[in-house]
Amino acid sequence: MTHTKIGLLFIASYILGAIPSGYIIGRLKGIDIRKHGSGNPGTANVYRTLGKVPGIMTFTVDFLKGFVPAMVAMHYFYIEGSMDFSKGHWWIPVMAGALAIIGHIWTVFLNFHGGKGVATSAGVFMALLPIPTVGAFITFGLIVWRTSHISTGSMMASIALPALCIIFATPNQKPFTLLALAVCALIFYTHIPNIKRILKGEELSFQHKDGGENGKKN
Repeated sequence: MTHTKIGLLFIASYILGAIPSGYIIGRLKGIDIRKHGSGNPGTANVYRTLGKVPGIMTFTVDFLKGFVPAMVAMHYFYIEGSMDFSKGHWWIPVMAGALAIIGHIWTVFLNFHGGKGVATSAGVFMALLPIPTVGAFITFGLIVWRTSHISTGSMMASIALPALCIIFATPNQKPFTLLALAVCALIFYTHIPNIKRILKGEELSFQHKDGGENGKKN
């Protein structure tokens, strides 16, 4: 393992995370997804605007954008319990995962305006801590089923994830739990417009169909 390889991993993590999958899928369908629905190039808006299959495709690609760099880091750049910063220290998978999430939210390909980080974060933590992540998925599904709001499910899942990490993570995995807490705060930050709409009773449900550019919300 060399510093050059670690540096390349970090660069690749950001670039992979920055691929604007929702925007690309929208363009393939002949629209700029940023001018429809909520204006966000993420899974929820693609699902509402273009339908189930494009929404699932967007989620899958965004999930893999987080999963692949984090899994590569875990397999080739991480030794549990290692305190050597050049040989398997925990900071390598944490940084790779964080950069993928940052790339998704602040993508260089869309003037640093990307998605909200939920699917990519899920991919990162499926690689780092799969059992808590499955629990967060279950939380997401239950909340969306009860509220019909993907945003509410996403925020509640982001709370469940660090809580479950505290329960299931080993002592050597505590840095992953700290990353989960940071991601939780970041998810709430990216959902501030959704929180405002929820408080006003104006939040879009996942069944809502796009009303075009005039119906755009932030």
